[in-house]
Amino acid sequence: MRIVVVGLGKVGRALTAQLTAENNDIVVIDQNPDLIEDIVNIYDVRGVPGNGGCYDVQKEAFEDGADLLIATTSSDEINILACLVAKKLGTQHTIARIRNPEYEKQLRFMRDELGLSMVVNPEKATAREIARVLRFPTAIKREQFCRQRFELIEYRLAEDNPLVGLQLADLYRNIRVKILICAVARGSETIIPTGAFTLQAGDKVYLTASARDLEAFFRKLNLFKAKANNVMIVGASRMTYYLVKELQDIQKRVTVIDSNAARCQEMSEKFPGVLVIHGDGADAELLSEERITEMDAFVALTGLDETNIILAMYASQLNSCKVVAKINRNSFAELATAKGMVDSVVSTASVTSEAITRYVRAMQNSFESENIKTLHRLVGGRVEALEFNVAPGLPFIGVPLKDLTLRKNLLVAGIVRRSGQTVIPSGNDALQEGDDVVIVTTDTTLHSLRDIVVK
Repeated sequence: MRIVVVGLGKVGRALTAQLTAENNDIVVIDQNPDLIEDIVNIYDVRGVPGNGGCYDVQKEAFEDGADLLIATTSSDEINILACLVAKKLGTQHTIARIRNPEYEKQLRFMRDELGLSMVVNPEKATAREIARVLRFPTAIKREQFCRQRFELIEYRLAEDNPLVGLQLADLYRNIRVKILICAVARGSETIIPTGAFTLQAGDKVYLTASARDLEAFFRKLNLFKAKANNVMIVGASRMTYYLVKELQDIQKRVTVIDSNAARCQEMSEKFPGVLVIHGDGADAELLSEERITEMDAFVALTGLDETNIILAMYASQLNSCKVVAKINRNSFAELATAKGMVDSVVSTASVTSEAITRYVRAMQNSFESENIKTLHRLVGGRVEALEFNVAPGLPFIGVPLKDLTLRKNLLVAGIVRRSGQTVIPSGNDALQEGDDVVIVTTDTTLHSLRDIVVK
């Protein structure tokens, strides 16, 4: 596919890396020639310096238009303009990053009247991811599939965890709860495990099941944590705005701390039921005064990765509450999670690139009814969990999974029937027309459900 990426910030760079790995023809546009030179030297892409909202600049990228333009600059207005110009040049599909909450009510208009194929709000999407984790604090990360009927969670095994030393076959035999460990990260190694695999301390495991079965599983192990009701947030950012909206909808009690008086005033006006504190969120005395030790969850959303890491580590030492930190730099995020310094880490760049990659994969798929419905990246992007719908005509409908030759390092992690029944598949189960199926694989270029079988 011919794809234009406008804006080489964190999101633009993450997308460029992913889309070039999938052998697309990429042209990047940015007003900073140094950024252009840097990314051209790293990836097999062409670069055009200039304003992505200008007709002449886009024409230099692809004279007759591209298959897709993705506008990810820091300006919502330039992103919208870039998409409109692309349409005039013949580009069929356009995606714009829109961050301003004031545009929220106009998204349908932008899609329908301006012809935008997709609108992505990174802060809102990330806030939703944080809210999902706070509803199930046992998990480091929580993803949902099949209209929220099926869950995938990330969980780290501490040294005293009862799962340590267990072989998966024994676990499944004894626990009598329908769950599946579909991937394990052990150091730098990523494993799609079989029943003979033995769990070790420090393993980061990825479990799939229905929400009810996941809760039952952790309750049996005495590891379940109830949803967080008292939440403290440091940083009154745009993401905080969306997160508070999510938390208020589920009736959680929220405290927000920020050193900027104007942002505090704005936050208190928009959310009268929220306790907003004007002060330094890094001040230990202030955090103590605001009863950080009584909180069920602590979320660090300042503009600095370093500050968020330190605050998260400090909160972890005070009590056993759920701790979440926004960390945008991959190197920091990997270090913080690998060493167990921070409970859960979120990144706007990762969340946004996942959403856009899912759309691109669907465009590339020639079987429209088999398009990827949901895509989540695991283990630092080394593993993908994808949801497909089983379309009529799929050649292996009704064939037991044990009779299929599946691709290496690929697992059918879950099936949701048309009836809503959730199935953790065994070798005797078979896909049926209309099923939603979750595939976990180390092949990060999978486009179609047909491709899971070796031909």
